[in-house]
Amino acid sequence: MGSIAISDIVVGVGLVFFIEGLILAAGPGWVKRAMESALGTPDNLLRIMGIASAFCGLILVWAIRH
Repeated sequence: MGSIAISDIVVGVGLVFFIEGLILAAGPGWVKRAMESALGTPDNLLRIMGIASAFCGLILVWAIRH
């Protein structure tokens, strides 16, 4: 198993900022509606969605690196 370099982490964070920026620029109204919807979503559901998203991201990174 190879080690993940700090540069890989920085690139990953940069990609997150890039994708979020594109989403905000392309559909600010949609983003506002999504945030309003998130405010009405129960905490447990948001927590489960966050864990599932993190797990999917981890699997994706693992699959690409192997």
